[in-house]
Amino acid sequence: MYKAYLVAKREYIENLTTKTFWLGILLFPVIITLSVAVPVLLEKEKDARVFAVIDHSDWLFDAFLKKVHQKDFKQLMNAVKPPEELLDLFQLASFKDISDDQKETWSQELANGTLQADSEKLQQFHSWWHHLSADEAGKLNARLFKARFNLYHSPESGSDLTAEQLNAKIKNKELFAYFEIGENPAEEGSEIAYVCNNLTDESLRKWFAFYANTIIQEKRFDTNQIDYELAQSIMKPLVFNEKQITKTGKEEKVKTQDMVRQWVPVVFVYLLWIAVFTVAQMLLTNTVEEKSNRIIEVLLSSVSPIELMSGKVIGIAATGLTVVLSWVVTLFAALKIVPSILIAELTMNLASVVGDPFFLASFVVYFLLGYLFYAAILVAMGSICNSLKEAQNLMGPVTIMLMIPLLSMMPIGRDPNGTLAQILSFFPPFTPFVMMNRAAGPPETWEYIATTLLLIVSIAAAFWIAAKIFRVGILMTGKPPKLKDILQWIKTPVGALPQTKDE
Repeated sequence: MYKAYLVAKREYIENLTTKTFWLGILLFPVIITLSVAVPVLLEKEKDARVFAVIDHSDWLFDAFLKKVHQKDFKQLMNAVKPPEELLDLFQLASFKDISDDQKETWSQELANGTLQADSEKLQQFHSWWHHLSADEAGKLNARLFKARFNLYHSPESGSDLTAEQLNAKIKNKELFAYFEIGENPAEEGSEIAYVCNNLTDESLRKWFAFYANTIIQEKRFDTNQIDYELAQSIMKPLVFNEKQITKTGKEEKVKTQDMVRQWVPVVFVYLLWIAVFTVAQMLLTNTVEEKSNRIIEVLLSSVSPIELMSGKVIGIAATGLTVVLSWVVTLFAALKIVPSILIAELTMNLASVVGDPFFLASFVVYFLLGYLFYAAILVAMGSICNSLKEAQNLMGPVTIMLMIPLLSMMPIGRDPNGTLAQILSFFPPFTPFVMMNRAAGPPETWEYIATTLLLIVSIAAAFWIAAKIFRVGILMTGKPPKLKDILQWIKTPVGALPQTKDE
């Protein structure tokens, strides 16, 4: 085994000294980080949608603005760092000790213009709010009206010229969209026109519709002399208080962190799949290249085929483990740094959820077991191929088999202890991925023991078959062997040479 260790050491050092290895280590975390950060940053940097409103009713849009401002003011009160202008208005150092009902009342009075406060401070606040830019609003809270949308003051409402002018501005891309409200929008069957050339971004329309529908409902209740608060109370849905049973048998309220934890294994499965597939394919490529370059023949003059195969598998495994550990470190760094850049307020420690020792230990164990299983298949496959083209053709069935764990990730994530999850757990090619996916379940202890033992036995059997194929196939050149030849190699006892017919 000492010679196998030397081969493994050679493989590991050789991989570590290549530029491709370090590029791979750096590139993957960069890609993952960018795939998360770039869409969020682009969304934050997206220009506020400029819109206008033609209100023939002379009341709906005013009520709409009051509703929107009321919600915005309350969000500012609930912010981690409320703006100084708002704190000065209420002569407070913080809103932490203020009840939610009081915040609701204050925000409503402030939006309606009925707040009893110092007139000078009130004027200063309204001036600050009126001149607040979209960028400044986004820094306070990305969900604020001013951060997402920009109201364009259109010409006098009610004339055909107004709509024509706004249509021209949409065509010239000065305006994103505009709404045209009828004379009596509270009547049954009335419509509000939404004019926009962008058919994919519905954020403005849905945002406007939410508040407009609420106001229309209030108006209809009032018209029919139905108490709106009573109606709301009647229509108020039931509140479901989600709870779970702990290991001690007690009920416990489900937290956001618990929900996130339930889906963390899916992320690990994806990383596990990439790691196993990438590292196992690295072994295949390495084997084929050394065989085609006749380096194998030189190595076999000093070591046996089994020692060579074992050394290559262990060396590539060490390389893969180094890559995986670098990913884990990068993931932790990203969870610590990225949220502080992208999100102003984080309600939980993601690093503590992802960094659960049970998840990390499962990930490392299943990476090694999954790699060893597929390494046995691919090292045998590489030994019978004379070129990378031949190897790529043979990789097709393996790739298809590896796609099944990916396709079953979401169903298993939703029901980690269901029938599908249990059945796939006992199929060795899928065991590492499925059991990792079920980690949040978690499975019963006997399932861990049974599936792990089955996987270890399968790995031993796969390596026994791979060794039989490798010792003969690694020195063969020319036409690739047929399936019956490979079966003959497997049947041939160790120490004897298989008999093949020349064709």
